[in-house]
Amino acid sequence: QVQLVESGGGLVQAGGSLRLSCVASGFVFSRRAMGWYRQAPGNQRELVASITNDFRDIYDDSVTGRFTISRDNGQNTVYLQMNNLKPEDSAVYYCKPVSSLYDTWGQGTQVTVSS
Repeated sequence: QVQLVESGGGLVQAGGSLRLSCVASGFVFSRRAMGWYRQAPGNQRELVASITNDFRDIYDDSVTGRFTISRDNGQNTVYLQMNNLKPEDSAVYYCKPVSSLYDTWGQGTQVTVSS
């Protein structure tokens, strides 16, 4: 079955950086576009960055220029480098294949940005 294990979150001051990792299993990772999502309290889960199986990346306007998504198909891992973090980036971050065929979520990793 699909398993997604996110890590790398933490508490950081505004302007700081974090690198999130997500190890995936249970599907052919190299064939799937992967996304990083986030959910803040009281908000819906939103897609902030995605990367296709041929390494094309797309970003939500709110993170463009600050976040970078990457993937290592040999390690079944997708990363999210987050720079110049803002308090509004505080949320639980999740990864998942972008396709709606996959509806399994991991436990997420908490990112808290203090002002």
